[in-house]
Amino acid sequence: MALNTKQKQLVTTWVVAGDSLSAIQKKIIETFKISMTYMDVRFLVDDLNLMIKDAPAKKSTDLSQPVTKSESSAEETVDEAETALDPLEDDQNAAPAAIGNAIVTVDKVTLIPGAIASGTVAFSDGVTGKWIIDNQGRPGFTEVSQPDYHPKPEDAQAFMRELSAAMQSRGY
Repeated sequence: MALNTKQKQLVTTWVVAGDSLSAIQKKIIETFKISMTYMDVRFLVDDLNLMIKDAPAKKSTDLSQPVTKSESSAEETVDEAETALDPLEDDQNAAPAAIGNAIVTVDKVTLIPGAIASGTVAFSDGVTGKWIIDNQGRPGFTEVSQPDYHPKPEDAQAFMRELSAAMQSRGY
């Protein structure tokens, strides 16, 4: 069902006010008694040449750089939801005494055929490598800076822990 001009104007005010697509969808159902799918609402907003405002920008976390002491202390004042998104932060603040240390980064785009994700890792002994997760969920390495390298068990556990946290934060 198409919206009339007054209804479209009201939708425009909701978009300008910063409502999300799901909020607009709920308001259309409640206000106009018209059932629209999320995609229909998306198309409606596009047809009205409107742009949904992005959520407030959160501090960008560059996973290719380790968190420094000053950055991690500043991040302690940020709400818990934001810090939960940074898989490296907890291990950077923890004392690495008895456990291994691995810094894992995830590529924004994976161009390796058969891989669903890829990235880099730096182990505590300075050896670096490129990792992938294949389409069956198995991790593996495509390159390692030292031939025939086998990480210490502590480093291997840290790598898997960091990789798991990084992938979970991305919805895998």
